[in-house]
Amino acid sequence: MILSSNPVLPMSAIRIREELARRSTTARAVLEQSLDVVAAREPTVHAWTLLGDAAARQWADVLDGDADRRDRGLLAGIPVAVKDLMDTADMPTAYGSAIYAGHQPARDAACVARLREAGATILGKTVTTEFAYFSPGATTNPWDASRTPGGSSSGSAAAVASGMVPLALGSQTAGSLIRPASYCGVFGLKPTHGVFCLQGVKGLSPSLDTLGWLARTADDLELMRCALLGEAFSPLERRPAPGCRIGVLRTHEWPEAQPDGQAAFDEAVRRLRASGMQLLEKRMPDEQASLAEDQKRVMAYEAVNELAFELKNHALALSHPLRELLNRGQALTRPEYLAAQLRAAIGRRVAQDLMADVDALLVPAAPGEAPLGLDATGDPVFSRVWTLLGLPCVSVPGLRGLHGMPIGMQLVGHPHQERALLALAGSVHLVLDTPL
Repeated sequence: MILSSNPVLPMSAIRIREELARRSTTARAVLEQSLDVVAAREPTVHAWTLLGDAAARQWADVLDGDADRRDRGLLAGIPVAVKDLMDTADMPTAYGSAIYAGHQPARDAACVARLREAGATILGKTVTTEFAYFSPGATTNPWDASRTPGGSSSGSAAAVASGMVPLALGSQTAGSLIRPASYCGVFGLKPTHGVFCLQGVKGLSPSLDTLGWLARTADDLELMRCALLGEAFSPLERRPAPGCRIGVLRTHEWPEAQPDGQAAFDEAVRRLRASGMQLLEKRMPDEQASLAEDQKRVMAYEAVNELAFELKNHALALSHPLRELLNRGQALTRPEYLAAQLRAAIGRRVAQDLMADVDALLVPAAPGEAPLGLDATGDPVFSRVWTLLGLPCVSVPGLRGLHGMPIGMQLVGHPHQERALLALAGSVHLVLDTPL
């Protein structure tokens, strides 16, 4: 089989897996296609801090020499990118900071180890913002190099969106998966907080830090989920539209949305309702209006502990935004921190009641199109609440803004129901991605 010559839309992870199983292609051919796309687009996109192409080729050749490649795991032969926040024993990990330039971890992060166990071809490390906060790296948006790809999972989102890899690991503490997924026009999953081990992933805020990943299809997100959990994979079910119940929530942060973001959200509601899906208007009580600010408080307070070594020994090497975050954290008292955590606990109960009669909530994923400029990564305002509450979220692509840039829609699901949420995301995408 000849792989797609389109450098932007090569095969999905599911399709690669099927073609490898049929021996219609080889792991090496799949890898070389990824490397061809990297060669063509990386000079503009700058998604990578390091390519491990030699080791990737060696692993692909091992897989191609295996009589029964299927025993190697769910991701055998599938190129995957790893955010440079995650330790890799065979590649340096700098966490987006000059402080750790050339740092070589002794072992893989738990998530990277699971990828290797699943047979993935790890292509390299992708750009992250400094310690997964706001200071960006060099990555550009694959749709328009003058615009940000979002952050902090900048390189991972850009690598998937530009067709370099079908899957990439990222993480989220505020909006680090959902926002770049929206800006770059791909799917992004932030699972329920605490489900996936973060050993070997540089932390910022333990109450918020969550492993996640990006892909170009909902089924690919599910494949990665199963691989990381060691579960058997089966394709997502596509539910008929009348069986989908979605709560429409414009959130307390709605005024922060740009006009094109508000227009895209309203268009999503119109299309989903016209498709026959059941849409119910929802409203978060005024008592929960502080949750976005509470996320900031929790993050700042915990970041002081997580980055205590860097603050003590390398304060001058930290960016101004990060020092500001740590200064805010130091100014917070423990009673203020505990009060924010208490409001978060109440917010989880309120959200549970709000979602009792729906499969998920539809909320904005980002204020609008990716902003112009590369000196910032955009505003995570529409992810803060859901990250604080620890709920699973997925960004669904399909809509465009005034300048033709992607604008994703965010679905917020029930705790520990990621498969059901991804199935709904796949059905929603079919509606949103249908040309008018």
